[in-house]
Amino acid sequence: MRLGLALKIFIIALVVFAAVGEETANKGSAVQFTAEVAKMLDILINSLYTDHKIFLREIISNASDALDKIRFLYLTNPKSPVNDAGEAPTMDIRIKLDRAKRELIMRDGGVGMTKEEMGANLGSLGSSGTKKFFDQMKEAQESNLIGQFGVGFYSVFLVAKNVKVASKSDNSDKQWIWESKGDGNYFIYEDPRGNTLGRGTELTLELKDDADEYLEQEKIKEIVHRYSEFIHFPIYMHTTKIERIPKKKEGEEAEVKDDGEVKDESEEGAKKEEEFDDVTKEHWELINENKPIWTRKHSDVTDEEYNKFYKALTKDYEDPMYYTHFSAEGEVEFKSILFIPGRAPYNVFDTSIHQNNIRLYVRRVFITDEFKDLLPRYLNFIKGVVDSDDLPLHVSREVLQESRILKIIKKKLVRKALQMLADIAASDKELEKKKAADEKEDQEEKKDDETPASKILKEETYPKFWEEFGKNLRLGMIEDGTNRARLTKLLRYKSSKSETKYISLEDYVDRMPETQKSIFFLTGENIEKIKQSPVLEDALKRDVEVIYMTDAIDEYVVGHVTDFSGKKLVNLAKEGPKFEDASKGEKLRDAKRKERYEPLTKWFKELLGDKVTKVIITKRKTSEPLILTAPQHGVTANMARIVKGQTLGDKSQDGEAKRVLEINHLHPLIDDLFKRVKVLNEGDQDSTAEDMGMVLYDTAALQNGFDVSDALAYGKRIGRLLRKGVDIAPDAPLVEEEEYEIDETPEAEEADAEKPDEEKKEEL
Repeated sequence: MRLGLALKIFIIALVVFAAVGEETANKGSAVQFTAEVAKMLDILINSLYTDHKIFLREIISNASDALDKIRFLYLTNPKSPVNDAGEAPTMDIRIKLDRAKRELIMRDGGVGMTKEEMGANLGSLGSSGTKKFFDQMKEAQESNLIGQFGVGFYSVFLVAKNVKVASKSDNSDKQWIWESKGDGNYFIYEDPRGNTLGRGTELTLELKDDADEYLEQEKIKEIVHRYSEFIHFPIYMHTTKIERIPKKKEGEEAEVKDDGEVKDESEEGAKKEEEFDDVTKEHWELINENKPIWTRKHSDVTDEEYNKFYKALTKDYEDPMYYTHFSAEGEVEFKSILFIPGRAPYNVFDTSIHQNNIRLYVRRVFITDEFKDLLPRYLNFIKGVVDSDDLPLHVSREVLQESRILKIIKKKLVRKALQMLADIAASDKELEKKKAADEKEDQEEKKDDETPASKILKEETYPKFWEEFGKNLRLGMIEDGTNRARLTKLLRYKSSKSETKYISLEDYVDRMPETQKSIFFLTGENIEKIKQSPVLEDALKRDVEVIYMTDAIDEYVVGHVTDFSGKKLVNLAKEGPKFEDASKGEKLRDAKRKERYEPLTKWFKELLGDKVTKVIITKRKTSEPLILTAPQHGVTANMARIVKGQTLGDKSQDGEAKRVLEINHLHPLIDDLFKRVKVLNEGDQDSTAEDMGMVLYDTAALQNGFDVSDALAYGKRIGRLLRKGVDIAPDAPLVEEEEYEIDETPEAEEADAEKPDEEKKEEL
């Protein structure tokens, strides 16, 4: 019995071996891959990728190249090939899934390959881009591969256990098949089906057991939309659709019934339903409907198309605020469309979230949206596409970062992005001029004739842009020294003469008087608080315009802009601003004034000690007795507040801002204090003078945004001065409580309870 079982197994093995041998014989002799291909396949399949879906991008890209080649060849030497059934190949790419056989089939009507070309193109790396990739891999196998880059045809072995490539070239009478399991060998043999293609290539992938997802139509559509949506040629997916067809009656034609029709559940309806058959029909569904509008001429694309493309690209529901569509020429050529969103994302400054804003394409094939160095951090709100013919499809992230081509692209993108912002500002000025000149009709006529590369704005837009993205440009002022001059022209602020409308530094300089040598500004939490600052009073009295800076980063920005158009930027919160050059007579008066009030300045310095770095007689026209400012190279009260409020601020730094005390010698309180100080210098004691000096100092600190170090002492000093002001002794005790007659008998309480609430209130 055991012998019989063994014999059966032996016979089955012989049959299987014979079948395999016959199949191998039909395919011819196995050919070994070159050593480079074998090693590359081992790296590719076993260690390179965690995301396998890029295989579809690669084979679609190859198919598109094949279609491009045949289209070019037929320009000068057109042919009309057909297959054995008399059908002509189509200029498109078609994908079909066979779940029963676990096959993904893709066909194109491209140039096709002869037997010799199959051996050269699929059996060795030759001089292809894949060879360059492999050279890079040998140098650094641990490279972080970009997005995920392509390795061409061999990426199919990421998902397929067996691959067949059927191809028919115009230069061959026969259709050939290249087949391999990715095990180091391949076969090339004549297609037993004959000429089924007419011209082109059909790729059949027998999928691995762990590649079920690539048998799902929705998954394939998703991959095509991500990586190959903008391929020049149509990409179709084979689908099936059930249609209800009425049963034929003698002498009647069958009529298709809309499968969306609601069925009649009645008995009569059920009878009617029996008169229809459900028929499965095959369809080819177009899945790359969006076309690469960046490859078209600007004049051929409408505003509506730009808006639709932006929404598809970003998943934003609003139209963009602005866009520009351009082609860069010169040593590096690329096409690009850049968009400014309608509003800033809530997480625009969240560094933990990568903003996938610029999609990088190479010859309309998507490469990555994760390469964050295409635009600097401060321009991360700009979204768009860049399509270059000069970059390779397969390249490591490290190589791309060092690419000279990419550095040139980045430089041009930044310049173009900043030019967009300048164009918006310029458009606002033109609109303002035209509105003032009442040239509305001429403007409309001009628009009809123009075919610009950027969006035409019909209303002022830059103020909205500044409110949404002004902080980004401020950040750019700090980070981008190369483009700082361009960015400075884009800054906008409100001012003492323009509280409702933003102005540029250029606007400020254009309307300042010739005698004014500087641009004056003041920083604070908001305009209302800035207007309460005592240091502003002087400038307003002199009719000098003051720029209001209300963003926390503004003082950092000003630290990187020392001047504009030859005018220095001067912070009024710092000591001794000069509104105009002093005359010789004024300088002599200053010297005399300083000498006269030296006892007072000296007394204040001794009283305050390290609280102030300097005490001076102010030149400001102010109604306040004292003003506290920061030294020329010190930290202002506003900056100290910002630093103190930073969660991750450097606690080792001195949180106290250095202070300069400016004394208004014309104020009556200061005049009285000056007289007291002169007496004190003669040896007498006056506690009131000390209380006055400290109270005036702490009050000035509060008015100018500085902290009061000892609030309790400040309160007590004010109390003492108030007592003296109303002739109450400094040591007067609390007054005694008044005695009140209260009837606590039960009868009184009962009577009180019966009184209306209003009467009780009146008694109280």
